[in-house]
Order: sequence, then structure tokens, then C-alpha cells
Amino acid sequence: MPRITLPDGTIKEFDHTVSAAEVAASIGPGLAKAALGARVDGELVDLSFPIDHDASLSIVTAKSRDGGVDPDAVFLMRHSAAHVMAEAIQKFFPEAKLVYGPPVENGFFYDIAFPEGRMISGDDFEKIETEINRIIKEDRAFTRYEMPVDQGIQKLRAEGSKFKLDNAERAVQAGSDELSWYATGNPGKDWEDLCRGPHVPSTGRIGAVKIMSIASSYWHGDENSDRLTRVYGTAFPSQKDLDAYLHQLEEARARDHRVIGKKLGLFHIDDMVGQGLILWKPKGAVIRTELQRFITEELTRQGYDTVYTPQIGKLDLYRTSGHFPYYQDSQYPPIVDRDTLKALSDEGCSCSELSNRLRTGDIDGYLLRPMNCPHHIRIFASEPRSYRDLPVRLAEFGTVYRWEQSGELNGMTRVRGFTQDDAHLFCTEDQVAEEVQGCLSIVKHIFTTLGIDDYRVRVGLRDPDSDKYVGDPKNWEKAERACRNAAKSLGANYTEEPGEAAFYGPKIDFVVKDVIGREWQLGTVQVDYNLPERFDLTYVGADNATHRPVMIHRAPFGSMERFVGVLIEHFAGAFPTWLSPEQVRVLPISEKSAAYADEVRAALREAGVRCTVDHSNDRVQAKIRAGAEEKIPYLVVVGPRDAENRAVSVRAFGVEKDLGAMPLEDFVSGVTREIQSRGAESVKDHLVPN
Repeated sequence: MPRITLPDGTIKEFDHTVSAAEVAASIGPGLAKAALGARVDGELVDLSFPIDHDASLSIVTAKSRDGGVDPDAVFLMRHSAAHVMAEAIQKFFPEAKLVYGPPVENGFFYDIAFPEGRMISGDDFEKIETEINRIIKEDRAFTRYEMPVDQGIQKLRAEGSKFKLDNAERAVQAGSDELSWYATGNPGKDWEDLCRGPHVPSTGRIGAVKIMSIASSYWHGDENSDRLTRVYGTAFPSQKDLDAYLHQLEEARARDHRVIGKKLGLFHIDDMVGQGLILWKPKGAVIRTELQRFITEELTRQGYDTVYTPQIGKLDLYRTSGHFPYYQDSQYPPIVDRDTLKALSDEGCSCSELSNRLRTGDIDGYLLRPMNCPHHIRIFASEPRSYRDLPVRLAEFGTVYRWEQSGELNGMTRVRGFTQDDAHLFCTEDQVAEEVQGCLSIVKHIFTTLGIDDYRVRVGLRDPDSDKYVGDPKNWEKAERACRNAAKSLGANYTEEPGEAAFYGPKIDFVVKDVIGREWQLGTVQVDYNLPERFDLTYVGADNATHRPVMIHRAPFGSMERFVGVLIEHFAGAFPTWLSPEQVRVLPISEKSAAYADEVRAALREAGVRCTVDHSNDRVQAKIRAGAEEKIPYLVVVGPRDAENRAVSVRAFGVEKDLGAMPLEDFVSGVTREIQSRGAESVKDHLVPN
């Protein structure tokens, strides 16, 4: 007699083995109709899943409790859609051999071995989608059946698919004592596929499906093995949801920072320099400089001291911090001096032996720094410290290096060399709460100024089952408590996520959702009791005894490269005036107005405004179009009448109606106020003629 515990604590008792569908029906007909699957004791299962023991159960429907789309429902739909797409493809390519088809982020794919000369192409998508929609409309049941391993293996061998046979053998090696198939309809009659599940109840519950693209792949990812075709698709609960996603993709393409950055001349990635290494061009450097100036002003107000440290350090420094060798897979290889390398070579030292001796410390070397904190720690340790000196706040725009796999690199948002707006604070335990608050206030100030308001706060804690964390558990408890309390004080929604802590301490991350729905981890604040212990940092307290400081790591922008990449897409290249590389462009109507255009530029530059003049022979409308394409905040048109009246005619980017003619002096002061206030005041607000 299984007792089923529902999410609200209600218990339902049954006198027989019961399916998840029966439980849903016992709750109400509406839920039974909406149900797509279930979670039984945390495991996602079909509605037909039999329950013969006491269990917790939650029913999966398309809508989650908060009104959004339930990720479990989307998973079930996409897994089921992969089957339907494979069936549709095999109707037109019956010789195609299926390999595997899992759900992935934003969709699903199926790897398929097509016979030579019978390859799928984009031209086939429409007819395949028509067949997919026909199968969905038929609303055929997903029917599961199982076979004993021996019988199932025999069936697969008879069918002659080495791919499915391999899948089955791997499942058996993983501990499966039976093999399962899903038929879209009746087993033995309708299309079926070897699969462990789960799926939605029937094809009609899938929603809206679209084939997105095709790509090459290899069996088990081995380029020396069979070459396959990966067919990507996506599915959503409704056509409205699918259309919204496709619109989001179009918006993403329009805002792609790699495209906009190249078009506006902001940055360059050069193969001769190296992938993942950003060359900031003059216009991009302006944006970076303005951001650095912006945060430096705030740091000065909060009493930070600026430091500069080298981009390389001895291995012993990183052995002490714990970064080497425990994270060497994400670091550049150590650098060993020439004489040592020659001596090792002469004695026949192998590469693996060299690696082992570097790891154990028998050989020293240098490392391109993966983090700035060890350098700042040594600055703190360079002189005696008293409790009267604390907190010590050290800030640096420090460049660090990480070895990212080439397939993970992505423009400015995933790179191998990046600059952090880094700072490390050394304080007493009593000062931790106030100092964390100060760090969080900087992040909030940055987001408010830049109009970034869609973000969440994540408190990263230890994973109790992981051994990657170092330090005394009691110190971890204190640090985690400090982060929780600080997050609560923000007044924003926050989540606690075990496993997201740094190896030396818990952290508070600001996870920003961009305008097309993607999430980026930007600002971070971390409380650390462990590195001061590892480096034996001390200060003299009021009791004349030595005490251990607490260390706070904070980087409001995170990576300058990633932050600017996200900003490019956030603003679609149309930066606010204070950040724009070119703030004003003067457009003389003809050569007769060229001299006055130069006077206007001089007046603006004298006021600190970044301004150019378009002295080309193009007609003024062409100049206006060019300025709009470059997303310059203000275009100033000048002609003979403007010169006579010491006036300018102003066009603001993104404003359908011109701001019109106004005195030059008023425009200069208006733009200056907008820049100095970083958008709190605006020319568009103050200078529209009466």
C-alpha cells in the first residue's frame, strides 16, 4: 500500500502499485489533463512509471508554480521531439542509422549516420518539419517496453545497427539489468527507438518544434571514428513560446558583440597574436578607460589604495595559495629558466618527470598569473600591520591568464587573457560585514548607472560532498554566514547554491540577464578566511597579540573584457554619451561651413567632449546615415545660417524628431552636463526648443 507524499505535504494512500498518471488523476481531472511527467523521489519519470513503495511525488506540467515554463516539462518535450524528428528524417532517408539524440540547452539534437550520397541539407528542413507536425497531430502514445539484456542485445544485432548496439552495451556496463524501447504508437507496428526515457505521454503533447541547423560530429567525439551528421532542433510548449525564442535569436544576432565590435572598430582578435587574446583598438580603449575612471572615483571615495603588480610570479607563490598544481589544467604551463631546462635535458628528464617535479616543488619556475590575490597578499605581508591600519584595501586593474579550450572561446566573453577590476581587503572579523556591504554598494552603483536592472544574486557555498575546498570548517561557517547576511541586506532575491564557492571561500555573485535572456556572472564578492591562514598573515591587535585578518576579494566588473562584451550587446553598440568613443560628430553642409564646423569641434573638445568633423564631400544626408550607422550619440549639422547665429542643429541617436537649432554654448554645456552626470542629465531633456 504505497503512501505518496505530494509537494504540499498531502499524503495519498493506494492499495496497489500505482502509476504517476493515476496519482495525478486522483488529485483532479485538470491536473491529469495537464500532466506531462512526474518526479518520483527526485527522479524524472514517465506518467506510466509504476510506484510500489512509499515515495514523494510531484507532477510535471508545462507551467511551473511561478507561472513560467517548467524546465522539466521542456526537457520531456525536447527528448520526445528528438524521437519524432528522427522518425520524420527516416521517412525520407530510410537508410539513415540513428546514433543518439539527447536534449541540450535550448533544444535537442540527433546524431545520424547518413549513407554516402544521401546527405541531409537545409533544403530538407521544410518537408521534415511538415512530417513532424503530422506525427504530432496524430497524437500517438509514447509506449515503453522492456526486454532482458540478452534478448535486447539479440534484437539489436538482428537489426544491424552497431551504434544502437554500442549504446545498449554501455547501458549494461553502467548497471542496467534490462533494455528499454519507446514506440510512437504500438510496439512492433509503429516507429520505435532504443531509449531509457522519459517522454511525454503522447506526440500531441510536444508543443511546437523547429529544425534549427546541421553540423558535423564524430561517434563518441573521436575524429578518427565514424563521421556523423548532427541535426539540431528545438521545441517549446507553444508556438508563441517558439516564436519568442526565434525572435530572441534574431535579436542575439543583431546584438552580437563580435559583429558590432568589428563594425564599430572596438576590438580585434588576431591569429598571429593568439585566439582568446583581445587587442583593444582606440575606440574600445576609450570605453575601457571610461569604465576604469568611473570605478576609480568610487574606490577613492571608499578609501582604496591603488597598487601595481607583475603578471608573472614564482611557482612557490601559487603553491602556497593553492592555485598550483590543483588548477593547472586551467593555467598556462609553468616557465622554467633556460639553465635548468638544459641541465634536465642533459640528464634525460622526460616531460612527465618534469611535470611531476614541478608539481612536487623539486624544480621551481614561474607562472603567468591566474589570479591577482597572491600578489596583493605579499604587499600586505611586506610590512608590520596593526589593528589601527585595518582595513587595508588594495585595488588593481590586473591582467590574468587562463588556458581555455579553443572550443570554449567566444569573442570578449570567454578569453585567455583578461583584466580584472580586482581588489583585496584585509580586515578584522568585526569589520567583515561593513566591508562586504561597501563592496556590494559599488556593484549596485555600477549596475544602476548603466541601466542594468535584470540580475539575481547568487550566494555560492561549499558542496558538502566535494573535497576541493580548503580550510577549517569553522571558518567556512563564519564566512558563509557573513555572505548570507550581506545578501539578505541587499533587498533583492538571492539563491544559495552549494558547489559555487571558490576553493578558498564562499562568494556573492551578481548574475546579470542580458536583453536576450542569457545569464552572465559579472560582479563578485568573496569572503576568505583560508588564504590568510595559508600565507600566515597577521596583525597586532589592541591586546598586543597577533591575530589573523580576514580577506575579502571583490571585482565589481569581473573581467573588463567580458563586461564590455556584455555592454556592447546590452546597448547594441549605442553606448550612453559618457561611454561612447565618439560623442559628437559635426557635419558641415558644404565646404563653406567647414571653418565653422572646426570652431564647433574646438569648443566641444575644450569642454572635454570627444568630437570629430566629417569633412567628406558626401551630401549631408549621407553623412547623417553614416553617423547613425556608427551609433554616435549626437550629430551636429552646421550651415551658413548656423555660423551666422553661433548655433547648431542637433540630431540625437534614437530620437525620431530632431532636437532642432540651439545656441552652440547651450549645446556644449548640455552635452558636458550629460557626460559628467553619466546620463543622469540629458541634452534631450534640457535642450528641446520651446
